[in-house]
Amino acid sequence: MMHRHVDRYINLHRALGKGFANHEKSLREFAAFAADRSDHRVTASLILAWAGSAATPNSAQNRYDQARAFAMFLHAEDAQHEVPVAGLFGRSRRRRPAPHILSQDQISGILAEALLVPGLSPISPQTYHTLFGLLASTGLRISEALSLRCDDLTEDGLMIRKGKFGKSRLVPLHASTRAALERYLDQRRIVRDAGHDLFVLGHGHAPTATRAHVVFVRIVRKLGYRNPTGPGPRLHDLRHTFAVRSLETCGNDLQSVLRHMRALSTYLGHVDIANTYWYLEATPVLLQMIAARAEETWIGGAA
Repeated sequence: MMHRHVDRYINLHRALGKGFANHEKSLREFAAFAADRSDHRVTASLILAWAGSAATPNSAQNRYDQARAFAMFLHAEDAQHEVPVAGLFGRSRRRRPAPHILSQDQISGILAEALLVPGLSPISPQTYHTLFGLLASTGLRISEALSLRCDDLTEDGLMIRKGKFGKSRLVPLHASTRAALERYLDQRRIVRDAGHDLFVLGHGHAPTATRAHVVFVRIVRKLGYRNPTGPGPRLHDLRHTFAVRSLETCGNDLQSVLRHMRALSTYLGHVDIANTYWYLEATPVLLQMIAARAEETWIGGAA
């Protein structure tokens, strides 16, 4: 039974076009380890025993993380599979925090509250309202949005000249997003000596990314979306939300999802499409659909 689960999991990742050779070897060894123990479900104790039998601390961490990811996949289908806590064998240097996917009502609430942000200039609330709206509607990184200049708004879309890793790209805009930016350009005329930055505060220059983060966190805490001291939505989650909602529009066609993933990777400015695949973790409906299609392919190939 465990071998069958591993086959489905591997076929899922292969269907997504991901390189999975190292994980495959480890998970097949994990399935054999479970079979020797006559374990038909993944449990925390099984994963701990498997990781603990590794020859080195690094191998133990890799085994634990890979088996835990596999357990999360199974747990989404059957809650009797256990997912152990993260980090018992150390945390990966590049571990990414879980995204907080915002609802449309929550985004609307954030944008409305941004219009009430106090500032030394009346442009401040308009700036944060438009900035957060742009992030939500395009999935831009905050660094990209704050680097925009007025002349980067072109007839064809937004020219991102200072993307991550130095890459430039053109981001098409929905008519409503373009209209919002044009309204903001009219509003920013009240700022004397405004520079070339698209988004400005009263001093005529763009806010820092740190300042934008602080304003966003204050808003989501005020709205009750985030506890005063605990984790919750971050500014970057506007980008996560855009990506996930975009994927959810694909429907139940596997090829459509895969084509959309490639287009979305370019749109978001990802150097490696594997970074785009990560968003599937926050899209359980699509993940289950792809897993089902992968299983059908596997069964068909085995027939």
